[in-house]
Formats: sequence, C-alpha cells, structure tokens
Amino acid sequence: MRITQGCFSFLPDLTDAQITAQVQYCLDKGWAVNIEFTDDPHPRNTYWEMWGLPMFDLPDAAGIMKELADCRRTYGDRYIRITGFDSNHGWESLHISFIVNRPKEEPGFRLNRQEAAGRNIRYTTHSYATDRPDGERYQGT
Repeated sequence: MRITQGCFSFLPDLTDAQITAQVQYCLDKGWAVNIEFTDDPHPRNTYWEMWGLPMFDLPDAAGIMKELADCRRTYGDRYIRITGFDSNHGWESLHISFIVNRPKEEPGFRLNRQEAAGRNIRYTTHSYATDRPDGERYQGT
C-alpha cells in the first residue's frame, strides 16, 4: 500500500532533480524549508521528527539537498518529507509538504469498524507499522 500524503503523493516518486526544483521554488518564495522523518506515517501523525533545524535564508537548494542526503543515509528505511513554511504575517503555516523517501515496503493500514449507540458506525485506521517497536518498524519486512 502506497502512503499518499502531501503534494505529489499520487505521482511517481520525485527524482533528486525534481526535489531540488521544488526546494528552490520554496526558497525563492522566502519560505523556511524543513526536513522531517518518521516510521509512523498515520494521516493524523502530523508531528514528524525534525532533521536539524528549519533552514531560513538560503540562496539555493544545494544546502538542503546535502542535508537530505545525510538524513537518507541515517534514516533511509523511514519516510522522509520536506516542508515549506511561510512565516509571513497572516499566513504563518505550511505551504507545501511532500514525501521524498519511503521504506522499501509500506505495510499500510487496517480499517477498524465499531458500532456505536443507535445506528452509528465509527471507523478508525490502524497503521500496521505500529505493531512493531519504534525504530524497528521497517526492518526485516
């Protein structure tokens, strides 16, 4: 099951040249660029671990691509995403977020159904990845 979160998630994985172009677009707009990683890609897990600090005021994408390469060397078996944060008054939020690295196998999610009072039915999702301990979720799958 392919996780589809953020921009470009229904497209084939971006090449490094395409990632560089997107990062440069963010920098040209004056946005802070951040690299984040996780082994729990649940859609409600919006707080991924940060790789270093957000990068402000960089002239070109080369520095961010170097940091991305370092993050891939360390956490290549996890999801890695890049975000572009606009700090302009009145916006102060993410403009862009996209996945730039995935584990070799993505276990996906299970849909849990629960009957509630009356004729109500509640659904929740459970990530198969979380059945294993943190840090071991994609080893040996």
